[in-house]
Amino acid sequence: MPYHESRPFYDRIDDFVPSVSLDCVVFGYKDKGLHVLLLKYKNTDTWALPGGFLPMDAEMEEVVTDILFERTGVRDIYLNQFHTFSSPTRGWKDRDRHNYEVIKSLWPVEYQVKLDKWFDQRFISTAFMALIDASLAKPVPDELSDDCSWVSLNDLPAMALDHEEIIQEAQRQLRQRINNLPLGRSLLPNRFTMSDLQSLYEAVLGKKLDRGNFQRKIMKLGILHRHEKLMTGASNKAPYLYSIDSEIYDRLLSTGIGFI
Repeated sequence: MPYHESRPFYDRIDDFVPSVSLDCVVFGYKDKGLHVLLLKYKNTDTWALPGGFLPMDAEMEEVVTDILFERTGVRDIYLNQFHTFSSPTRGWKDRDRHNYEVIKSLWPVEYQVKLDKWFDQRFISTAFMALIDASLAKPVPDELSDDCSWVSLNDLPAMALDHEEIIQEAQRQLRQRINNLPLGRSLLPNRFTMSDLQSLYEAVLGKKLDRGNFQRKIMKLGILHRHEKLMTGASNKAPYLYSIDSEIYDRLLSTGIGFI
């Protein structure tokens, strides 16, 4: 793999392209709401997006795929580059010096002069959006963190650098591109109820949808296969389970589903 953590970051700093960073907004759906995967820096109350730096000899998408595999244990993740953040003030020196000093104290003294020069650079970050079934992920912290967890978009903690701005832009684009993103297939399990699907779209849009209209529109698209009922109580009240016809779904996504 082009990116791995078998060696500490400070011992491979010369392997990376200067002034270039990678950040990833990983969306998951759980408890009827959208969540984002975050890391909490060691010895701080500050959280950050999964990310890293670009090795000299690697493609960005390949590196991000490897980073997310290390954070989640999942390989088959929908991934899309969505924005480049290039503010002159987005570096550690201008935005988050206190947290940087705390984190720097974790590294060997003999590396700290080199690390100061590295993090004093102006960083331009390429941001990626990822969609994943949260139930499949097994979050794992990186070497700078002591926690890696799903956090509700409605309850974000204090964020490092401009990471809250990156999340907000990802959420804006998620809503804007809702008809061209494989939300159902990526964020829900293979079989789900109609209520699950509607709740997902409501979470993305941030508003309630009429149940009857939603069901009529989604069924008209022909992208769902209906299966046996989800037996959790009385059989006459049990909801049907559905799965997505990937061939039809992909064809519609290429031009825009157009039902929302």
